[in-house]
Amino acid sequence: MYTRLFPFATVFIGGLLVGGLLFSWISDRKIARLQQQMRIDQHIQPAAAVHPSAVHAAQVPGTNFEYAASRSVHAVVYISTQGSFGRFSEASSGSGVLLTADGYLVTNHHVVAEAEGIQVTLNDKRSFPARLVGKDPHTDLAVLKIDAGADSLPSLRMGNSDSVRIGQWVLAVGNPYQLTSTVTTGIVSAKARNIGLLRRQSVAARGQDYSIESFIQTDAAVNPGNSGGALVSLDGELIGINTAIATETGSFQGYSFAVPSQLVRKVVADLIRYGEVKRAFLGVSIQDISAHTASEYKLPTLQGALVVGLVPGGSAGRAGLRQGDVLVAVQGVPVASASELQEQVARYRPGDAIRVQLQRGGQLLEKTIRLRDARGGLGS
Repeated sequence: MYTRLFPFATVFIGGLLVGGLLFSWISDRKIARLQQQMRIDQHIQPAAAVHPSAVHAAQVPGTNFEYAASRSVHAVVYISTQGSFGRFSEASSGSGVLLTADGYLVTNHHVVAEAEGIQVTLNDKRSFPARLVGKDPHTDLAVLKIDAGADSLPSLRMGNSDSVRIGQWVLAVGNPYQLTSTVTTGIVSAKARNIGLLRRQSVAARGQDYSIESFIQTDAAVNPGNSGGALVSLDGELIGINTAIATETGSFQGYSFAVPSQLVRKVVADLIRYGEVKRAFLGVSIQDISAHTASEYKLPTLQGALVVGLVPGGSAGRAGLRQGDVLVAVQGVPVASASELQEQVARYRPGDAIRVQLQRGGQLLEKTIRLRDARGGLGS
């Protein structure tokens, strides 16, 4: 049972380390705030730069942790921020991942949400001021840009989180407690976890819940300061951005959660290209299918997302979907739960047409849906 679910950027007040920041503000002042390739698009090129000091590392992937660490550790940066929160002057810190040789990097929204100044320190100890390109509280992601002049920066190739398997080895790379370039290891414990962590932050941002949670769950040790760091496959590719931990203390107690790279890819591309996320909607209310729900609706399957409501004039209704339909695939990719469906749809933009497969009355049907934005438009 998750008694508390925290993001885990590190916060410093007057030089004192005080753990991670909750997504919602904590009113009790006695409790310190607890915190924190494939080609993405034309702006983000696949890169596999390895720092020259890693020449001694193993040269082949597989079950070799040294290989994965050598491919990733130099692309993970330390992020420190400064900002004013009410009457208090504070500084927080977290991690980030360089995606391009010219300085674009991704981190968590909660690491930089209140920042008035951002500094990025590389593994080789060089430090640069960072510009905020864009941020998205609904996925807890943000993009920064640093300028290293003519230097080519080490960067991490984006992997495919769809191919991640439960039980596979992974590395978590970040800066817990200001211990820079820390590598821990574990396995993938689960996929498509929706733990309700981003909902309040999403509502606070725009008054509606646009949160997308389909976390990769691992047992790799992460702690305050790991927020925004890399979850890395043993092929040395980025498969997630470490975002939250399940804890009662603010420190690691067994499970951590990462935003999958396929969702990161789309959000980062949007923030670089548009400065905001172009978010598409199906125009449905959905829920997971329990044994009780299956019996109530006389459903032939427990897999998929049950349509319990349709938005008037929304994309799904226009395409002929009905209440009681069970969505089981998007563009041929199976979806076993509501969170998996949300993650798949979140990879597209308003105006895109997608094929969905659904169960209706014992029949498997396919519909083409042209996605719309929150206002019902097709985007620009």
